[in-house]
Amino acid sequence: MIELSYTYWEGEGGWLVGCLDDYPDQWTQGKDITELEEMLADLYENFQEEARRKKAQVKKTGKLRISA
Repeated sequence: MIELSYTYWEGEGGWLVGCLDDYPDQWTQGKDITELEEMLADLYENFQEEARRKKAQVKKTGKLRISA
């Protein structure tokens, strides 16, 4: 189990808006604190999945020779 810190505030219409403290530019919202925390957990899982995909990519390098 991992513990993540987050910040939230009340937005328009009474919705709670929040972000993970490690990703302050990525906001999500929920109608109550339970839903907000579920959405934040989903957001974190998406970040982790993207990181796994990037790590799994096989990258190759090469050298380019240009005659001047």
